[in-house]
Amino acid sequence: MSPRVHTVMDSPVGPLTLVAAGGALTGLYMDRQRYRPEQHTFGERDPAPFGAAIGQLEEYFAGRRTVFDLPLAPAGTAFQRRVWAALREIPFGGTVSYGELAERIGRPTAARAVGLANGKNPIGIILPCHRVVGSTGDLTGYGGGLHRKRHLLAFERRAGAAPMAPLPVPDAALDQRPNGQGR
Repeated sequence: MSPRVHTVMDSPVGPLTLVAAGGALTGLYMDRQRYRPEQHTFGERDPAPFGAAIGQLEEYFAGRRTVFDLPLAPAGTAFQRRVWAALREIPFGGTVSYGELAERIGRPTAARAVGLANGKNPIGIILPCHRVVGSTGDLTGYGGGLHRKRHLLAFERRAGAAPMAPLPVPDAALDQRPNGQGR
């Protein structure tokens, strides 16, 4: 397996750490994100392999991209990878519940397991786990913090109106995470 490399880019939701191996993106992590691997596992810092990913993320945050087209290699169980693949089918600006996502992957009674898999998604934003909500439409959890989930969903709903403005939340709010399931 190719060694991992990483880079960090600024974004309206704070710094994003991108990790790649063998020409595929293996991670996209927000600062202070739940389930964020230890920094030493990201490999050497090298921005060279991330031109396409950074470009597509910049287009997304500018409101000019609704679908990502990048080689991805998220590491996880077969079930987790199935859930993460289903995330890509949720349209930009839309949401589904954990139960609906469980039905889409053919496991209608696995909403809780889908939530757990969603919470361990290693490639946030690009695999849009922020588009999964509770059965009543409530925002239930997000590894990057509910304030970021709310910000991303609001941005997508008003897509095309304006680029994504920076998140207006002080750093202290990043540590306030409810015990909701999922990401």
